[in-house]
Amino acid sequence: MALRVPFWTQAIQGDDIYYLEGAHYAQTNPLHPHQAKYLFQGRLVDMSGHPHPPLNAAVLSILLAVVGDVKEAPFHAAYTLFSLIAVFSMYMMACRFTTQPLLAAMLFCVVPAFVVNGNSLESDLPLLAFWMLSMALFVEANELGQGKYLALAVIPLALTGLSAYQSVVIIPILWLMIYSKRPTWWGAYAIALTPAIILVLYQAFEASSGKAPPLAVTAGYFQEYGLQQLGAKIRNAKALIGHLGWMLFPALPIVAFRSQWMLTAGLWASFEWNPTYLAGVVASIGILKQPGNRFGWWPHLFFISSLILFFAGSARYLLPMAAPVILLTVNQLALRLRWLYFGFAANLLLGLGLAYTNYQHWDGYRDFVKKHQAEIKASRVWVNGELGFRFYPESLGAMPMAQGQSVRPGDLILSSELLMPIPFTVGGGQLVEIDKKEIQTTLPFRLIGLKSKSGYSDATAGVLPFDLSSAPLDRIRLQRVIERKPTLSYFSMGDAEAEQHILSGAYQAEDGKTRWMGKQARLILQPAKETNDASATVYVPPVAKARMLWLDWNGKRVAALPLTKDGIYTISAKGIKTGMGQGVLTIECDATFSTAGDTRELGVVLVEAGLK
Repeated sequence: MALRVPFWTQAIQGDDIYYLEGAHYAQTNPLHPHQAKYLFQGRLVDMSGHPHPPLNAAVLSILLAVVGDVKEAPFHAAYTLFSLIAVFSMYMMACRFTTQPLLAAMLFCVVPAFVVNGNSLESDLPLLAFWMLSMALFVEANELGQGKYLALAVIPLALTGLSAYQSVVIIPILWLMIYSKRPTWWGAYAIALTPAIILVLYQAFEASSGKAPPLAVTAGYFQEYGLQQLGAKIRNAKALIGHLGWMLFPALPIVAFRSQWMLTAGLWASFEWNPTYLAGVVASIGILKQPGNRFGWWPHLFFISSLILFFAGSARYLLPMAAPVILLTVNQLALRLRWLYFGFAANLLLGLGLAYTNYQHWDGYRDFVKKHQAEIKASRVWVNGELGFRFYPESLGAMPMAQGQSVRPGDLILSSELLMPIPFTVGGGQLVEIDKKEIQTTLPFRLIGLKSKSGYSDATAGVLPFDLSSAPLDRIRLQRVIERKPTLSYFSMGDAEAEQHILSGAYQAEDGKTRWMGKQARLILQPAKETNDASATVYVPPVAKARMLWLDWNGKRVAALPLTKDGIYTISAKGIKTGMGQGVLTIECDATFSTAGDTRELGVVLVEAGLK
């Protein structure tokens, strides 16, 4: 409670907003919260493809119904219950496995990822709570041979299954624990299957409503976003082995297990000679080389599964294996308690430092929106960024930026440099900056941030357990689109003034000469004479699916061209009576495609277009 209460006013952060989308949708469809749809990186996605089943969204929907709106303090206060369940379960297990149960539970409380992510509304906290309670009850059942504990374990096991797909990893762990002590206890083996049974029932329940099974949708998104590509898996493994060593302050497992694997650690860390990372790798090797048969090889099975299942390398992914890591270490250092007290103090300070930095980061977005709330309420506002950055402006009526979004003079654009902004064009206008802010923190810790190599939340920018830096975490801007009349009748996509003549549908210049367009690109032009020839030159790459191209002037179709193979094409219409007033030239193709890791809808490549 001492670790949680000071953070009850934590701003909405990280993936909180996506679970809240499901919670809002559940107010009208409570049995299917994950049938919600929302924009992610500018594209409409189906929440049934989310890599977590719907328990967390369902819990948030209940809170939303009770409280009436999303309010930080009551929501975080309610989620504190999950932390208490996890710690209580840890203490139960520690009473069975160590002579220092209170100290083991205290070490569990200050695992840095638990200190930080215990203040979020993401699914990791319910997963940890029900995973730990399931394990604690199973341990009691296995130690005492009493079926009543098995019966009690059914509910948390079911809720574990509804919390995360990785919950199925608990099954072989429990089977090995049962086999080591009561190899013919068939009822226990059957009850251990509960998470898998629940997940199968969930797939069937969603499919019965006429929707695709959620796992099929998830697999589609994994392929579309390239989440299981080899590069992502390697980064995931590199980050996780560093995070594992920082569950406890690395000195503890290094001393406890006499980790002498410096050469192996050095080879593994050869791409990243950061001392915090190297210490984490050495400690991880010491942990993983310990026999885990007493715990059903819990840490080993979960870690191997995390390398296979996950893709982002986040520290919070490993929280369900914190308990056996702590128990192994406490048992090894039971006669050297000063090391355990030192580890507790070190992790407490580190965890609070990381949590305070995280608090200031997301609070920076909340404060900026509060400062400009009058302007946001009075204008049409587009939010160009993801995660919790979106929550506060959207609560005031702002809208997430879509791929190829058409903006108009008078619109406001609120953008983040850090949180996955998407390229956009200003719709024939010009951006004028109203305000900007660098998100800074008191302490130099970095969980994510500009120029940060931390892999704490995501390993895309680096694999360090955390980074130390004075660089800003993010830069955010509020800009207004002002009207700028078109001056060109014809232009190349690399021209300096091209941006001001693109209304929608054409992305940022990639090579200084060309731009990908989606299904339709709209250009605003100023004719140089009364009658003009309209034309557009495009490149059709081999991967493109487009087979037809059309040209419209002010909504009237003036030309069509088949695209029979890849190559350069020019579509044109002669003698169009445009008049001297500005107008809109539309280039449209019949099909688009996407590539793994690129969320844009791609049609053909625009080279030049306009009126001659």
